[in-house]
Amino acid sequence: MDQDTDSEARERAARRDEAVRGAVEQGLLGPDAAVVALLDVTGIRESAAALRAAFDAVTAPGTPVLHAFAVKATPLVPVLRLLHEEGIGAEVASPGELALARAAGVPPDRTVLDSPAKTPAELREALALGIAVNADNPQELDRLDALVLPHGPKGGGGTSTAPGQSPLGIRVNPQIGGGTIGATSTATETSKFGVALRDEGAREWVVRAYADRPWLTRLHAHTGSQGIPLPLLARGVAETYALAEEINARIGRRQIDTLDIGGGLPVDFTAEATAPTYAQYARLLAEEVPGLFDGRYGLVTEFGRSLLARHGTVVARVEYTKSSGGRRIAVTHAGVQVATRTVYAPGAWPLRIAAYDAKGRPRPGPEVVQDVAGPACFSGDLLAEGRTLPLLEQGDYAAALDTGAYYFAHHYAYNSLARPGIYGFAPDGTGGVAFATVREPQTVAEVVAESGGAHASALTTLHAPGSR
Repeated sequence: MDQDTDSEARERAARRDEAVRGAVEQGLLGPDAAVVALLDVTGIRESAAALRAAFDAVTAPGTPVLHAFAVKATPLVPVLRLLHEEGIGAEVASPGELALARAAGVPPDRTVLDSPAKTPAELREALALGIAVNADNPQELDRLDALVLPHGPKGGGGTSTAPGQSPLGIRVNPQIGGGTIGATSTATETSKFGVALRDEGAREWVVRAYADRPWLTRLHAHTGSQGIPLPLLARGVAETYALAEEINARIGRRQIDTLDIGGGLPVDFTAEATAPTYAQYARLLAEEVPGLFDGRYGLVTEFGRSLLARHGTVVARVEYTKSSGGRRIAVTHAGVQVATRTVYAPGAWPLRIAAYDAKGRPRPGPEVVQDVAGPACFSGDLLAEGRTLPLLEQGDYAAALDTGAYYFAHHYAYNSLARPGIYGFAPDGTGGVAFATVREPQTVAEVVAESGGAHASALTTLHAPGSR
């Protein structure tokens, strides 16, 4: 299916509306709980199923395929557990993310470690657990040499881990250019990620690295995410596939057996319907890189935003309304602390806003141009500027839609604003909505503790030797 049908989009919106109303009725939202985040469990399950089905439709039967969720998109243990139950693994990029995946029960053989700055301790842990690792650069490969073989690939010194315990590969940067958002384009000429294939001597170095190390069996590339058009994503995959074919041909054996093609499917934040879809992307890859799916290579994907964005909503109470310069302003409790990217770069990260009344029902009435402002103490703290919406009144609720990835789970502690509670929701079977706590709301006492409250006198009692 090329995009959501009208009925699917309506169903998702209806679930969201029921959840907002239910959150108000059940006391999750109100004067004493002025901002919450809501996760649509049904929607998450549907996204996971759509991803699996899209690649199953173009992949040769029996091909090993691991869809590893990019944990950075929504680093919440209950989300990772839900995705694991839906057949999705984990792509981690730090010790913290690995710990989250392990706490969620994601097995090591369904976990991939990617990071441009892995310490020796992180590499040792990954190899000891049997987690797949993509080396980012030649210096990291030197570290793997020391860990994988006691004498390295050519007799160098080192210790100790049996080869083959973890699938190992190299991340490359095809250097094919960026999209409309530089910060999320990872295949640019000077990207910090991977081995830059078009730099002088780099491609030959990669080929030699595999020839010298029979235990390197994977090749990884990730072109980017939001702002990257599908043809550019497909070109990045095609470049990676062509390199794998070249390496295997020059070595004279099928050494690379798995291609990690990253993730990066963009999300249209301006509409309810999902476009592009996993099915569109998988079909494009099958057309542009048919050998990718013929069964000779196992596949790994690392989608993040596209799996979760549609299924999260941040809802904030309107504390005050006023006018300034003829513009209506609704001052809410959601701003830069939950929507950092949107506040600082609204052109690149726009959000749809839905208006609800004090009972959590969709706000009726004529639409008015207004700003939806957050609580932080700077003028640019706006969820939306000059947006046409039903007129928000004091005690109403403004909902920032499509915030299930990179929003409510990435708190920015401006003004020491507390992290909101996060609640999953699903139909309760009797026409209502059931909620489950994903993350407790942060208390003011916890804010103080995180800010050194236990060490209040640390600086006043610190003196240079001999000063007293």
